[in-house]
Amino acid sequence: MVKIGVLALQGAFEEHIDMLKQVGADAVEVRLPADLAGLDALVFPGGESTAIAKVAERWGMIEPLKQWVHDKKPIWGTCAGMILLAHSARHAKQGGQALIGGLDVEVSRNFFGAQIRSFEQQIQGPPGYGDEPYTAVFIRAPVIVSVGEHIDVLSEISNAQPADGSDPTDVIVAARKVPQNSKCCNGNMKLMDRTTSS
Repeated sequence: MVKIGVLALQGAFEEHIDMLKQVGADAVEVRLPADLAGLDALVFPGGESTAIAKVAERWGMIEPLKQWVHDKKPIWGTCAGMILLAHSARHAKQGGQALIGGLDVEVSRNFFGAQIRSFEQQIQGPPGYGDEPYTAVFIRAPVIVSVGEHIDVLSEISNAQPADGSDPTDVIVAARKVPQNSKCCNGNMKLMDRTTSS
């Protein structure tokens, strides 16, 4: 059985563990560097990326997580996890925040604005995971605004309206680094359900 760790510092780690168990994985909480031993893959859940980064720094997790990424081990990032895995982030809090990096993407935090502007939208999933669109949930959602080499775009939203009132633009909401099996997305658990059960 595949053993998958879920970073359990803040956010929706319990929901991710429940979903992984539903599809047959041995899912465990990860809080300290020693918890990484014996894992086949790692998940960064949704939550508040600044809070997750601060707790990770306090508990000595930043460098072990960077090493995990450097070793090209499988990793998944949802929402806040997508921010943490990014190479750079726009609209970070004053003073910035720690990023684990590993994915050559730039994200825009809270692209759609405050929680009151949360929404659901039907979007097309990645190639190879079924032809039917799925419902993605966007809550204070980041998006990917640019990608570098070796990044596959998995899902996009056309004519997305930024919270700052600028012109609508096409944005990326799920991407994958190849050949490393690293994925990041927004849209909460819907895409994770489809990709982990396929």
